[in-house]
Amino acid sequence: MAATRMFSTQMDLSQETRERMVALLNQQLADAFDLYSQLKQAHWNVKGAQFYPLHELFDRLAGELEEYLDLIAERATALGGMAQGTVRMAAGASRLPEYPQETVEGLQVVEALAARYALLCASTRKAIDLAAEAGDMGTSDLFTEISRGLDKGLWFLEAHLQKG
Repeated sequence: MAATRMFSTQMDLSQETRERMVALLNQQLADAFDLYSQLKQAHWNVKGAQFYPLHELFDRLAGELEEYLDLIAERATALGGMAQGTVRMAAGASRLPEYPQETVEGLQVVEALAARYALLCASTRKAIDLAAEAGDMGTSDLFTEISRGLDKGLWFLEAHLQKG
């Protein structure tokens, strides 16, 4: 992700720490925005016997991700950075695999989304540690909050795939 312009702030974190955290936040923003768009793709195109509950679940999960996007972007700007939040910026920076476009059958869609959720869960946990190590407990706490929500979303998806 390209370095972004930094604005002055009276925040007591060093310029170097703020720059590193803005880069970390923007990377997570790109990944989360990509997952959001993949959830909407799945929501619009899922087929099969479980269509309606999956259609609703994917939309609900996308709504939760949309809230996380706002939290992440606003933290980047609060640190004096710029949020890199366009679709093109996210697509260029996302580390998630592309959504398998031809996948429309309910449980195959769930499998694809669960795999991408797991990746975002893992990178968010790593971001918690990176922010804490940098001394930015505000960003670490933000990622902790997001991590709990992502874990819950992954649980909702995986529950469809588990056998009783």
